[in-house]
Amino acid sequence: MSVLVLADHDNASLKDATLAVVTAAGKLGGDVHVLVAGAGCQAAAEAAAKVAGVAKVLVADDAAYANGLAENLAPLVAQLAAGYDAVLAAASTGGKNVLPRVAALLDVAQVSDITAVVSPDTFERPIYGGQAFATVQSTDARKVITVRTTAFPKAEAAGGSAAVEAVSGPAATGVATFVGSEISKSDRPELTSAKIIVSGGRALASAENFKTVIEPLADKLGAAVGASRAAVDAGYMPNDYQVGQTGKIVAPELYIACGISGAIQHLAGMKDSKVIVAINKDEEAPIFQVADFGLVADLFQAVPEFTAKL
Repeated sequence: MSVLVLADHDNASLKDATLAVVTAAGKLGGDVHVLVAGAGCQAAAEAAAKVAGVAKVLVADDAAYANGLAENLAPLVAQLAAGYDAVLAAASTGGKNVLPRVAALLDVAQVSDITAVVSPDTFERPIYGGQAFATVQSTDARKVITVRTTAFPKAEAAGGSAAVEAVSGPAATGVATFVGSEISKSDRPELTSAKIIVSGGRALASAENFKTVIEPLADKLGAAVGASRAAVDAGYMPNDYQVGQTGKIVAPELYIACGISGAIQHLAGMKDSKVIVAINKDEEAPIFQVADFGLVADLFQAVPEFTAKL
């Protein structure tokens, strides 16, 4: 069984999510090839070639793929898919945008957000906001799959020596145009790859309190900052900080939840964290049911004290 992995990258380097997808692809059996599509993406391709378990790297270096427009990427992936039994990508913003289009072009049913590979045609995936898991079997000759990257260990980023091959695809479709992007910049780790995350909920009551209470603790720990959907909806933090079923799925070594009640939607995004610490003044808050350590206290007093002792 041959498998094609669509790489997540920034043209200069691979994102950690790709390493987890390579691990998932390896469980299907057969050769694993990685597609790096972008503009000026040779460095990312060279990084992919060093990943353990990768047999070949396909490089599509073209201005049409410069900004990852799904309208241009999907025809390329669908064209290359003819030579593979399965196509995989991370269940990230990019993967969720491209692979459904690929599945439509191939006239197959996508298997989304898998957390385990049972066999080459059978997979496990969460349903009902992560409250249950379904085992699904695909009878399609060609599988199109998105992977929940927190469910798989990352492949070693070094040690491989895959061949690198240039490929080309259809011309840009012209149905979409990249206008611009506004990217938030931070010295803190990226949320989905951070080993420690400090998250705040609606109880913070303002964006200013995130800056004065949550961020100093995160900076002391070298952690990323997250937020619940309620906090994001209230305008305290931007959308890309949201952890949860409709936000980012994370599984850090340590997750500190401050003033988060523990709604099902939020738990679906962080319950796989190795150690969960909850700080909440409501002792009945559902977050305490999944927490390894719980502190019933006022976060505005407890968190600054915690920060001061570090």
